[in-house]
Amino acid sequence: MSRLIVISNRVQAPTEESGSQGGLAVALTAALRSTGGVWFGWSGEVGETTEPRFATFDGVTSATVDLPEQDVEEYYDGYANRTLWPLFHYRLGLTEFERDFEGGYERVNRVFGDVIAPHIEAEDLVWVHDYHMIPLGWFLRQRGLTNRLGFFLHIPWPPTRLLTALPQHRRLVEALFAYDVIGFQTQEWLETFHDYVVREMGGAIGEDGEITVGGRTIRAIACPIGIDAKEFMANAFGPEASSAFDRMVTSSMGRSLIIGVDRLDYSKGLEERFNGYQRYLETHEDAHSNVYLLQIAPPSRASVQSYRDIREKLDAMSGRINGAFADIDWVPLRYVNQGYPRPVLAGIYRAARVGLVTPLRDGMNLVAKEFIAAQDPEDPGVLILSRFAGSAEQLQEALIVNPYSPDDIADAIARALAMTLDERKSRWRPMFDGIVKHDVSWWTDKFCTALAAD
Repeated sequence: MSRLIVISNRVQAPTEESGSQGGLAVALTAALRSTGGVWFGWSGEVGETTEPRFATFDGVTSATVDLPEQDVEEYYDGYANRTLWPLFHYRLGLTEFERDFEGGYERVNRVFGDVIAPHIEAEDLVWVHDYHMIPLGWFLRQRGLTNRLGFFLHIPWPPTRLLTALPQHRRLVEALFAYDVIGFQTQEWLETFHDYVVREMGGAIGEDGEITVGGRTIRAIACPIGIDAKEFMANAFGPEASSAFDRMVTSSMGRSLIIGVDRLDYSKGLEERFNGYQRYLETHEDAHSNVYLLQIAPPSRASVQSYRDIREKLDAMSGRINGAFADIDWVPLRYVNQGYPRPVLAGIYRAARVGLVTPLRDGMNLVAKEFIAAQDPEDPGVLILSRFAGSAEQLQEALIVNPYSPDDIADAIARALAMTLDERKSRWRPMFDGIVKHDVSWWTDKFCTALAAD
């Protein structure tokens, strides 16, 4: 089998303290462990080092480089997180268009190409990940690489009318045609990409996902990412998870736990979630003192103003909700701004009666799948899931809600808490079977099979 080379913005290869890795890091680590190869990317550090530093742990080799402060500001904080991220999540009002951002984005991708290309062997399959690295394939081709190149987008692909608001939008999409295979999380994102190619580039969509623009034909597929289901299930019943489960049961004092776990980001619908939970409390006075919401929301991208703004809003909202509804022996909302290792989260998920996953727009949302994987088959909790999460295409037995509607969220909470055991089991089982079948290995195999095919 050809060696697999993974390239992404950040590298989070496993270490002795890797329990708090994000969903993408966990998925790629599992993929590399099973196929071999190297994971290249930014170290997350500011510096002038351009020679990659190699390290191997638990069967996975990583190679990292530092970035100068200006590149971090323009490429990462700027174009990636203040231009592409909000635009691709349908938040045009938060999107910042700065020429310096665009220049820094292309400059860093060019540097990555220069640094990585000498370490890629002739038979390697190269798999580039996410919106930070869209032009990297084009720069690798400029360096003379003829390898099979693949690109996977972990976030939504925006509608054509939104994308055309981006200066140089066609240049960005044309860079994708340096790849041989492009993967999207859902059929919807694939179709919006098709729409742009046909409308703006005069492309043709053929059979088996082939797309032709001019003389170049590539393949685009819908390939939803999964979790390492077996590992997560093992974690869910391991000692750390059991300790967390017991701790939650004890602290709940017989109350029903509703759990939300999200990075602190405006795309996750946290403000709307709090509004929906408040509506539930307003319309279900009999539930007071019998239920509480635990929202875990680790901060991120603190250097970006819009992220500071959402934290301030949520701090204020949590205070207002608790001030309005709390009693001397009951707090309706526990709002925690820190992350926890995945085994601990697994135990918390298992203790919860309801998993509340309500993003306004999400490429996939692996928390929804992890919640399902952590449940006790004999007494599973209920997943409430936004229709705008990519995972809603697969987890159709969840209670699907419109996150913009407080009443929709409130009604779903009430329904979930009142649901019979038989219905909870009948909803949980097909979702569980699906995430086991379509796990991270399935995702890797599907994409790499398409990439390896001539």
